[in-house]
Amino acid sequence: MFKINDNYLKLPGSYLFSTIAKKVAAYIEANPDAKIIRLGIGDVTQPIAPAIIEKLHGAVDEMGHAETFHGYAPDLGYAFLRDTIAKNDYQDRGCDISSDEIFVSDGAKCDCSNIQEIFSLDNKIAVCDPVYPVYVDSNVMAGRAGDYDAATERFTNVIYMPCTAENNFTPELPKETPDLIYLCFPNNPTGAMVSKAELQKWVDYANKVGAIILYDAAYEAYISEKDIPHSIYECEGARTCAIEMRSFSKNAGFTGMRLGFTVIPKDIKSGDVTLHSLWARRHGTKYNGAPYIIQRAGEAVYSPEGKAQLKEQVAYYMKNAKVIYDGLKGAGYTVSGGVNAPYIWLKTPGNMTSWEFFDHLLADANVVGTPGSGFGPSGEGYFRLTAFGTYENTVEAVERIKKL
Repeated sequence: MFKINDNYLKLPGSYLFSTIAKKVAAYIEANPDAKIIRLGIGDVTQPIAPAIIEKLHGAVDEMGHAETFHGYAPDLGYAFLRDTIAKNDYQDRGCDISSDEIFVSDGAKCDCSNIQEIFSLDNKIAVCDPVYPVYVDSNVMAGRAGDYDAATERFTNVIYMPCTAENNFTPELPKETPDLIYLCFPNNPTGAMVSKAELQKWVDYANKVGAIILYDAAYEAYISEKDIPHSIYECEGARTCAIEMRSFSKNAGFTGMRLGFTVIPKDIKSGDVTLHSLWARRHGTKYNGAPYIIQRAGEAVYSPEGKAQLKEQVAYYMKNAKVIYDGLKGAGYTVSGGVNAPYIWLKTPGNMTSWEFFDHLLADANVVGTPGSGFGPSGEGYFRLTAFGTYENTVEAVERIKKL
């Protein structure tokens, strides 16, 4: 008789955004005339930039001729893309990262979930609270997180680092020593950011205690303030303790095309074994590479035309963020985020729980957001709105909320 991985049974409910989708679908079925505005899931709405589309068309044409046809991609990604990433995202910023330390994938979400496979189940993880659900859920599925305690809404073998208004939504060094530390800056869901000096403290701490930082930099393109690091490798010593994940979804609109990458410096070792070699082995065994045409599109992100066009797209979304921030703050809400990230983090009014406010917005304003409690217990009483909608819908959504 077959047996299941009963670690899956420890997960409370379904995945956060699946739950939201089901609730919205049920509401629409019952109210077919409702004009729903979705500011929940962080999905982009602007079309792919012209420079990228042009490169896509060219790559598609190549696939139609025997002499330029491409089959399986190289395990770690095509050299043309890895070289381009290394130069533009790292070397031009003074980061000592080479192209052979870059692993191209189909997105940061998969990498953030799968990276835990190369670590022992004995490792203890530390996560910000609130946090992107994938970090915890993937460790639960692997059997590393312990059991779920319904009373505290926490897993027993996870170190939670509260990020609240009292500490400006940024984590403090944990009192209990972790082995793996998940950090996401600019942060999803709170939109908070840390300075280079503050991030350096984490790198120094990780090197001191022998921990690994798993750094999710999916939103680095939205950083607007100075002295804010775009990569953890801007910090001294990061090559010996940090793995960085990046995405093309939010900076270039690739949510429907799927492309990302993970950086693992060869300096990170456990004894004589490099994490780079372990991830390369895992990558080669379980992954056949992002499609050639998508990787060519990724290359166009770094062209002069691509950079200029994507800078405009980022500005478009950040204009939306300002509309949400200013509109809700003017209406009396307590809000944060929206400066270095495309997310607004707001305090629910009165004594509403996060899900009560979700239901209130959906029913009375026909606006969809994300309950803060879905990101962890410290998210209770908060709510996330995304700036990835259209400008017109964003303005309309804010007006609806202000009228509540």
